[in-house]
Amino acid sequence: MKSVLRYSILGLVLVLIFVVGCSKPPTEELNSAKSAVDAVAPEASKYVAEDVKKLNDDLQAAQNEIDAKNYKKAKEILIKVKADADTLKATLPQKKEQAKNNAITAQDAAKTAVADAKALLTKAPKGKGSRADIEAMKADIKGLEESLPELQNLIDAEDYAVATEKANAIKEKAATVSDQINQALEKVGAKPKAETKK
Repeated sequence: MKSVLRYSILGLVLVLIFVVGCSKPPTEELNSAKSAVDAVAPEASKYVAEDVKKLNDDLQAAQNEIDAKNYKKAKEILIKVKADADTLKATLPQKKEQAKNNAITAQDAAKTAVADAKALLTKAPKGKGSRADIEAMKADIKGLEESLPELQNLIDAEDYAVATEKANAIKEKAATVSDQINQALEKVGAKPKAETKK
């Protein structure tokens, strides 16, 4: 009887050890995933910030699963995070080149938009009521021209995401100035038509 009880207790202990062993936090996978993300994040943040954000979000999701004792799910997420981080590291040179090309394209578009607005300003209607508006638009264009060299500095510093963002902002501002000038030209062009109808 004692030996049967002893084997039953031993069996129960072995089952508990097995269950506990299977349900321990995936510490190794967590450390491995974090190391992989840390290895790629500093450089990747400059070119593909959204990819780095996704990796960090997935790490946080895994941590949430660990906190909820869902170790199997956490392990699956962490294995994927490590694989994604490794893939990102391998493809980073191409992504960097793409980010550089995007920044240069945006810079060219910004330069063109500023040049177009400046050329259009010479055709702006000049009159008593428009003098202040023209001066304001001249100041806007001057400010935009002065901000163009900063784009090249950012590209030279390989800060492509910021360069693209700033270039797009310059382009939009220049387009707004062009729209204002076009509206003023349309108003002037519309007056004679209205007068001839009278």
